[in-house]
Amino acid sequence: MTNSTSRRDFPVVCVGGSAGGLDAYIRLLKQLPGDTGAAVVIVNHVRNTATTLHEILPSHTPMPVELITDRLDIQPNHVFIIPSQHDLHVLDGEFRLKPVSKPRGWPDVITVFLKSLASH
Repeated sequence: MTNSTSRRDFPVVCVGGSAGGLDAYIRLLKQLPGDTGAAVVIVNHVRNTATTLHEILPSHTPMPVELITDRLDIQPNHVFIIPSQHDLHVLDGEFRLKPVSKPRGWPDVITVFLKSLASH
């Protein structure tokens, strides 16, 4: 197995939620060790407000917490937060951001991410 293959051979856990999800995210992250071996992706589907989860959650986990940017490498033992107003996709071991595909009504960001993750 090459380094590039082993580097990407780890689970990706998606935690989806909405405006009321903060308490659940905190309770989950407090229970996880810093070396789970998995990437934790929090896909919060709040429509019109910028997220501050990447500022709040670091004090509740030993893992680094990052706001996702386009083409960011997916890494184990990290917590990744979707930015608002974006759909999240996965391609070649990286996150890919696109403008939110459903700007009105109930957003589909969790479904979009899970379908992309399952495909890649």
